[in-house]
Parts: sequence; C-alpha cells; structure tokens
Amino acid sequence: MVSVLICTHSELEKDLGHTMLWRQDVDRHVVGRLEEALMMALAARPSIVVVDRDLPWAGRLVTALRGDPSTRGLSIAVVARGDFDPGEVELLESGANAILRLPLEFDSDERLERLLHVPARKEARFTVSFRVDTYASDAGRPEPALALNLSQNGMLMEASGRLRVGEPVEMQFPLGEEPPPVHTRGRVIRVAAASRYGIEFTDVDADVSTRIRHFIETLEQA
Repeated sequence: MVSVLICTHSELEKDLGHTMLWRQDVDRHVVGRLEEALMMALAARPSIVVVDRDLPWAGRLVTALRGDPSTRGLSIAVVARGDFDPGEVELLESGANAILRLPLEFDSDERLERLLHVPARKEARFTVSFRVDTYASDAGRPEPALALNLSQNGMLMEASGRLRVGEPVEMQFPLGEEPPPVHTRGRVIRVAAASRYGIEFTDVDADVSTRIRHFIETLEQA
C-alpha cells in the first residue's frame, strides 16, 4: 500500500483530494508539528512526504529527513501556493525532489507517480557535458549553454546570457546518441556562480521524463 505523510497547518484535501494521494488504497498521515513529522517519517515509512511550503519549519524538516540515513531515500514533494518564492530554492537545495504548484494541473497524478520512484536529489545528480539550446522568456533565438550536471528533476548549466531566479526557460538538448533532442521547460531556481544556473524542470512530458530517467540509468551503470 502507498503511504503518504502530509505535513501542513492547513487543509490540503481541497488541493490534493482529486489526486492519487486521496485514493482509498492510500494510507495518509497528516501532521502539523515538526516533531510529529520526524516521528511519523520513521514509524510509518511513507512512500512520499508532502511538505507545505508555508510551514515555518519546512526547511528544517527537509534537512532533517535528508540527514538521517533512515529517511534519506524518501521522495519529498513541496506544495506551494502562489508565485515562485525564493525560499523554494533553499528547500530544493536541502533535498526536496520537486515543487508542486497549487492548484495542481491535469498531469498531477503522473508527476506524483514519478516522485514515488525518484531517489533523493543529492544521490541522483550526475556530471554531464552537452550543449543545451535555451530560449528565455524574452528571447526569440536560442542561446547556447553547457549542461554540467543532470538529475531527474533538473540540471546545472553554464550560460553566457544573464538569467534571473524564477525566470522560465525553454530548453532543447540531446540525451546520448538517441535522437531526437529533448525539448522541455524549466525555471531558474538558483544562481550558482556568475554564469552557472540551477534549473528545475517544469511541465515535463511523460515521454521526456522517461527518456531522462533511462539516460540517468545508463549513467548509474557507467
């Protein structure tokens, strides 16, 4: 049985009630305090932990879950209301697998299913080196960039153009020898250096997600 730990101070059923997390065969545990969340993460062994971004202790929870060997491999999804908040960058860097923007879109179940099988970000990031054609929100022609590392949920890339945290970016890049190139969207979630940017994939098509996962599997076996 799928088990989910939901950490929130508010009622999330209206936001998540239409998703797979509210199916009858899903075991749900809802907690509102940090101590309860840590205890249930150990006791219930959830398949996924859903963390409300607005919790004042959300960052401490993600850091603690990733720091404990018993919970390090859990998938962690942060649910966020409204526009991008810079605090989401810290949550992703602490080890959250993805940010789910509320209200969830039609493909929410596909994203949640993928998250159930995604290992911790810090254990699934691989060094790569390939060209990425980027299309920023205000650019008509692609700008070349270089991918430096890749995970199921994003990449670190080096780009000559100036990008801002929160800015959407469209990307096209190859995955090994398998044509055609991947085309997907992302969002800048951090500026790692003057020309290095952390990108979170957003609105990823199912076939693109599958190709990325298969490519990462080849990197794991190398």
